[in-house]
Amino acid sequence: MMTRRHRGFGWGAAALAACQVFAAAPSVAQTQPLELTGSLKSVYLRSRASTGEDYALSLNRLRVGAKGDLASGIALDLQYDNELLLGSYLDTADFRALKDRAPQQYWRADANYVERDDVYGRHRLYRAAVTLTRDEFDLKLGRQRIAWGTGRFWSPLDILNPVSPLALEREERLGVDAALLEAKLGPLSRASLVYAPAPDRGSPSQAVQWHGNAAGVDASLVVGRLLGLDIVGMDVASQIGDAGIRGEVARLCPPGGPAFNRLMVGADYAFANGLTLSAELYYNGAGSRDPAGYDFAELRSGRVTSLATRYAGLYASYEITPLLKWVNYLVLNADDRSHAVDSRLVWSIDPAVDVTFGVQRFTGAAGSEFATLPNAVQVQLQWFFKS
Repeated sequence: MMTRRHRGFGWGAAALAACQVFAAAPSVAQTQPLELTGSLKSVYLRSRASTGEDYALSLNRLRVGAKGDLASGIALDLQYDNELLLGSYLDTADFRALKDRAPQQYWRADANYVERDDVYGRHRLYRAAVTLTRDEFDLKLGRQRIAWGTGRFWSPLDILNPVSPLALEREERLGVDAALLEAKLGPLSRASLVYAPAPDRGSPSQAVQWHGNAAGVDASLVVGRLLGLDIVGMDVASQIGDAGIRGEVARLCPPGGPAFNRLMVGADYAFANGLTLSAELYYNGAGSRDPAGYDFAELRSGRVTSLATRYAGLYASYEITPLLKWVNYLVLNADDRSHAVDSRLVWSIDPAVDVTFGVQRFTGAAGSEFATLPNAVQVQLQWFFKS
């Protein structure tokens, strides 16, 4: 059964008051009709568990959603997932640890409905947010993706919804249960305020972002506390000729620990022949330059996405035909010289159907970051539909 964690009256009362203020005001935005959409996705994966045993996994996900305006000034984004997992992966210690891990969100909106040796079924709310609009203000309440930063592989500012640079489903971003207030300050500028209560009675995430544009340069400033880390940071993005350039820097201070810096610089270029390249350099001041200092338990838990201090990432995609694309991710750990390659062929066999064939390969010396990760082969089939 899906339940909610209660943390007192203050958060609920504040949200209710904000809803009443925004809902009572008219909106001048054009109403978008409510649209029902969804997808059916099947992922078949062969890889190896941390204990060395080979496994197979079939993950099947039905996602249905409703997005649009409930009334003038009130928009809904609701997405529900129902997943069925099959295969020998369910017999591994890795899966047992994963399924028993406490959710990262404040609102407990997930549950399993079947659990046997060869089948595991679960469902959850992937997104569940209402946006209230009044004049130049938007207030979004609920489970949502808060996309701060510009990084493709790493983002010093994307603290609330980070993703591993080599995730099998890179497009999947677990949302955060939060209130996001945005004020439009001009055609290309805005101020944002986020508040996200912690699921473990810890310090809530509270931060302010200002975003603006001047002389063709986009820039953002972020100040606050996110997931227990005090943060001051900024990002910039612009063009040099036909190439895009971007960068992020953040100063972070954990409770009871020394402050550290994170830095990312990147560039993007699209050629006329269908080749697109992106490159990033990343410095992680919280990492270790010595593999003996790596905390692999933190990496497996998902609390961190990088163990070392210096990284390089390269993305290359090429449109072989309008329906067939070759996509590659290369990540290099410059401290221990280990590296990882994720190569995929994405075939659009129909405007609503994509098939992906992928291989992940990890290489490095014993004890290095990527040497501990298992190679994997995957096939994905995804069908999109809407009413």
